[in-house]
Amino acid sequence: MSIAINRRAFVNGAAAVAGAAALSPLLSACGSGSAGSKGGTNSKSGLAAALPRYQPSTSVKPDIPSVTGPDGAFTSPGFLSYPAHPVTTVQGIPGKGGSYTAVTPIWGTLPPPDNSYYRAMNKALGIDLTMKPANGNDYATIVPTMTASKKLPDWVQLPSWWNATFNVSALAGTQLADLTPYLSGDKIKKYPNLAAIPTGAWQGAAWEDKIYGIPSFAGGMAVAGAVYFRADVLGARGITSDQVRSADDLWNLGKELTDAKRGVWAFDDVWTYLYQAWGVPYKFTIRKGKLVHKYEMPEFLEALNWHYRLAKAGYVHPDARAGDTNNALSRFYAGKSLIEGGGTGAWNLADHQSGVAANKNYRRAAFDIISADGRSKPQTFLGPSTSIMSYLNAKLKGEQIEELLAVANYLAAPFGSAEYTQIVYGVEGVHYTRVNGIPTYTDEGKKTAQQQTFNFLASAPQVVSNPGANSVTEDYTAWQARTVKYVYKPVFWNMNITVPKRFATADTAQAVEDAIKDCYHGIRKVSDVQATIASWKSSGGDRLTDWYQTAVLEKNGSGQ
Repeated sequence: MSIAINRRAFVNGAAAVAGAAALSPLLSACGSGSAGSKGGTNSKSGLAAALPRYQPSTSVKPDIPSVTGPDGAFTSPGFLSYPAHPVTTVQGIPGKGGSYTAVTPIWGTLPPPDNSYYRAMNKALGIDLTMKPANGNDYATIVPTMTASKKLPDWVQLPSWWNATFNVSALAGTQLADLTPYLSGDKIKKYPNLAAIPTGAWQGAAWEDKIYGIPSFAGGMAVAGAVYFRADVLGARGITSDQVRSADDLWNLGKELTDAKRGVWAFDDVWTYLYQAWGVPYKFTIRKGKLVHKYEMPEFLEALNWHYRLAKAGYVHPDARAGDTNNALSRFYAGKSLIEGGGTGAWNLADHQSGVAANKNYRRAAFDIISADGRSKPQTFLGPSTSIMSYLNAKLKGEQIEELLAVANYLAAPFGSAEYTQIVYGVEGVHYTRVNGIPTYTDEGKKTAQQQTFNFLASAPQVVSNPGANSVTEDYTAWQARTVKYVYKPVFWNMNITVPKRFATADTAQAVEDAIKDCYHGIRKVSDVQATIASWKSSGGDRLTDWYQTAVLEKNGSGQ
């Protein structure tokens, strides 16, 4: 991740859904409550015609280059220092003096309106953009109020995990502008920084074979997360990541590392980030042309049984088994639990600083992707290329859309460029100064620039940079490079699918998910989960799978 997104409270809020929960935007369950909504699903040929042509940026050279895997996924490049002489990627001022409003969520202190940073940004952009950031914790209720009254701002951020709440499939083409005429194919060349956004992210911006959204924080290898371990503690015992290749290896670690008398347990929760080792997909797999839900796979029950036994064996911290997730990091820092699951956003500078404050030898690492039997090829599925998507108001005229796309192109300038530095840090000497070469906020910058809003309208693809903790950048990029070999595109990857309201409960499957959690905490048996699945199937699960089969797979393909 870039340093810009790492230091935001947004990561701790929005990306607290990291892992499988964060992958929910894979299938945007937007209830089709509007007669004008056609459903949102894209056809293979129509989407191909609408997508912008990808052209990666070469303006800024990373210290650690990106690595591409066999299925097209690619790692985030790494930077060990901030560029001393930022290059310019946008010639001239992008705007033409237009006046606009923008609303984005913010998880943190709201900056004062009409502040020095906003004024500096408007000068650089060449427009009068009134930023109206709104409390992210209330955003899911704020936006529907605006859409109901048809009073959206000119530019609005609609995080895709709220697609169902916002009913984006109905807004596309009615209240949200169609950007296809400006961005499809080679037309994107007019905006080279937007062209450098990965294609997968633009897929998430598409509804009914048209491009509506502008992605932010896009990546080429979004995965659920990793199974982390305390490298300093395990390393002192001679245990390294490459020694763990199977579920049996992990089980043996549980036995070796757990010492309840000393208040040390091998594991915290790992289910969300480990079940794929048994070959379990995100939601569906395809066998002989038919969709099979993961709940119906024997591999799913095998994975669940292993985690149940792990908890019953006493290798999982009792607070984790009791459902205490709030203190999981504290347990990890204190060495009370030595192995934990977590989203990739956990592996950053802030984590390093907090860990070292608790133990000067602290070092986070992640096990390589494994297969449960230690013989099959390991695999991990791709998540959505981004969950942060902004949209323009359908009421805007063509020349206004073009002006704002030029502004978006500026906002999407690559990490370390002159534009990026302006967007993230503001004006040197006013909002930041260089400390050991690293842009560092002044008091004014902390008040106005640090809680960013512009990056939620458009931003550069993700990079890995942790100034002052290069070991974190080196460790994380190395893990990504090893992992990208095993990444695959899941069924319905990056597809916006409008699930009918009658299937909403079955699609969420909350009763099953609650039973699963109780099971991997050792509270309920696998047979109890099977009974809950049977009830889910008869009360709508089977019909849900049939709907996906006929309405999505057979008409529009799998997205793979």
